Amino acid sequence: MDYQLHQHIAYLTFNRPHRANALDLAGWEALRAACERADADPEVRVVVLRGNDRHFCAGMDITVLQEMQERFRGTGGELRERVTAFIAGLQDCVTAIERCRKPVVAAVEGACIGGGVDILTACDVRYCTKDARFSVKEVDLGIVADLGTLQRLPGIVNPGVAAELAFTARTFDGREAEAMGLVAEALGNGAQLRYRVGQTADAIAAKPPRVIAGIKAALLQQRGRPVGEGLTYVAGLSARTMLGE
Repeated sequence: MDYQLHQHIAYLTFNRPHRANALDLAGWEALRAACERADADPEVRVVVLRGNDRHFCAGMDITVLQEMQERFRGTGGELRERVTAFIAGLQDCVTAIERCRKPVVAAVEGACIGGGVDILTACDVRYCTKDARFSVKEVDLGIVADLGTLQRLPGIVNPGVAAELAFTARTFDGREAEAMGLVAEALGNGAQLRYRVGQTADAIAAKPPRVIAGIKAALLQQRGRPVGEGLTYVAGLSARTMLGE
């Protein structure tokens, strides 16, 4: 992940364009580290999260699932605990976006699939292009979406819509994302997206940092406990599902 600071705005860029910015284990950990760096830097007042080249984030790289199969062998409660802890670690990489006291603005072009939606729903403000593509894809991979989408998405869009998207894994575009309230606005092209995101980031950066941090904390407080409880539950559920229990 690339990290750049310019005029109080930290630009975090997923940089695996050859994999549509799908994240391997190092990529998930880099996301957490970048959010923690932005949080700790007093020069940073707002964060912009984006993808290099044509896509935002295609979610979990297949190498993560392969590594899980190689690392976690055996049966029983001990194995279940190890798998649950592994999932909880990935969850924490996403939750780092919320822990960052600076607002995080997402700029979505191209694909935002699976884990990309987990990341998107943890952001504070979301924009996309009209031709961006979204999918809560996990059900097609035989797993439960376990990094936060099922906990956060129903608080952003109508819960029935969130359920339909999770059950079907259907692909929808930026226009529909705007209509359902997943994003604040869908722009006509990448240049318009970058301009609009820049406007919002500049506006936030111009405000008193402590007040902005207080606003973010207050907004998250309304959903903090349910998300935490939901993440613990779904980690165990996903571990049992992966193990065929």
